[in-house]
Amino acid sequence: MVLDHIKEGDGKFYDCYAAMVMPDHVHLLIQPKHAYTLSRVMSGIKGVSAHKINAHRNATGTVWQHESFDRIVRDAKEFDKKLHYMYNNPLKKGIADDPSRYVGWFYNERICG
Repeated sequence: MVLDHIKEGDGKFYDCYAAMVMPDHVHLLIQPKHAYTLSRVMSGIKGVSAHKINAHRNATGTVWQHESFDRIVRDAKEFDKKLHYMYNNPLKKGIADDPSRYVGWFYNERICG
């Protein structure tokens, strides 16, 4: 549900290079489109996905932490390091043997080639 929402915003509000949705957190490599700030993008992702999660669970309340731990990726080496970390997160947590087949993984062939 969360990954689908992230993919819906790709190309409209931001370019999403990769996403890894874990059971208790999400990793994103995104670049906001010119008209949108990172804060606005994250607010949209977190707000709408929280609403969808709560509706699915028939619940109310906070889903995401208020803070987002964002970093500026300054070069290809740092991009690759962040991508590698994201990709291996399900292995590290013991919830997947093959991250490429993990249901929460998205690598955007459209912009990454």
